[in-house]
Amino acid sequence: MPLSGRQAELRALIAGFLKERCETKQEKLEPDDPKYAELTQQFQPATWLDDAARRVHQIQAVTHSLKPIHPEAKGTNLYSPPASLSALDVVGSHCLGADFAGDVVGNAAALDVYKFLKLTHQERSLLDLVLARDADLAMALSDDEAQAAGWLDAFAGLVDPRGRVASHTMAKQLYWPVGDDPHDAAGFHLLAPLYASSLAHRVYLTIQEDRFSDEAKAARQAKRDGAFSERPVREYPQLAVQQLGGTKPQNISQLNSERRGNNCLLASLPPVWMSVDLKPLHGTDTLFRIYGRRDEVRQTLKVLLAFLKTDPARNVETRAHRAEMVESLIDELLQFTAELRTLAPGWSSAPECQLNLAERHWLDPDGVAIARAAAGQPLPTDTAEQISAAFANWLNARLRDPLPVGDPEFLEWRKRMHEQIKADERGDRDDD
Repeated sequence: MPLSGRQAELRALIAGFLKERCETKQEKLEPDDPKYAELTQQFQPATWLDDAARRVHQIQAVTHSLKPIHPEAKGTNLYSPPASLSALDVVGSHCLGADFAGDVVGNAAALDVYKFLKLTHQERSLLDLVLARDADLAMALSDDEAQAAGWLDAFAGLVDPRGRVASHTMAKQLYWPVGDDPHDAAGFHLLAPLYASSLAHRVYLTIQEDRFSDEAKAARQAKRDGAFSERPVREYPQLAVQQLGGTKPQNISQLNSERRGNNCLLASLPPVWMSVDLKPLHGTDTLFRIYGRRDEVRQTLKVLLAFLKTDPARNVETRAHRAEMVESLIDELLQFTAELRTLAPGWSSAPECQLNLAERHWLDPDGVAIARAAAGQPLPTDTAEQISAAFANWLNARLRDPLPVGDPEFLEWRKRMHEQIKADERGDRDDD
């Protein structure tokens, strides 16, 4: 029977794929080379499709895979399209919609079969058509109905779980509470988490687009120039990248290979803790009086003093260790600042507030901006410098008895504090 228009298009798509792969492999061969003719025969549609149907069991289409958890883990992988998942209020694979990237695991030598099934016709992949048992695709595969049906069955097996559902000693497991009594062993479910490969790939592509596309770069430049841009600037602070697969990322999965093993990890940070005891700094003339009473500050100062009292050797190791503890004090000051900035703006305008202008502007920036605007006064422009100098003076005062600290140390502490403030203002990023 003659093929319909859609059937002919599908057959042409398949033939074009095989022709391109054949020509790629023949490029370095002379026409009279025996291997040249062998390749021509190997990539005849009937020959290649029959071989692909035999090899497809060596790979498995997945959306959630086990090998990223541990490369030696051998257990169940799942193919769970977003449409098959329950809708939730949190971000997950269910958010991907119909346009998601399926992954594949297994023998890397059989990945050409998956590339074949990823071919698209009218915005649907051949794999989608295979799973739908599309009649036109069957006719495009072979004029022999039985042969076409056999190939469809074989290709459809790409998404089937392999063997019985199982975890592995190299996999991760965790007990998830489902009851109210944590002492009741029956009140937990044992979960074996898998890596959401399709979701991870969408995250990676989105971040690449937001960081390195020409449109994103133009938007960042417009922001620096104070110009308008229709595209918003998206930033990913404290982004980490996990490498999976080492020098052979294809051994983890196909999508991992496409990412060259790079998997983005968004910052997982706790929210700024606002204690029930958090109150405006009233009745004190400097924030450092309250800051210095914090447990982390007192403990770090104690360790720093003990270290410096030993008169350590003046070398790179000593400077690095000292710098690490000073950085801890700076981090604690920034944390203290972040907590106070969660208070309602304007607390520094109360008569009870005795802080100087720099400290009020530092801790209550919105409140000070409102108050200064109402009074027709400009905002201070040297707040960062004032806070840096105040921190350096405070630290020198803590160390001066019994250590001989002076101007060199003051300049060092002030420089480190000022650099950290500026880094925070920039977001500590330089995407260009």
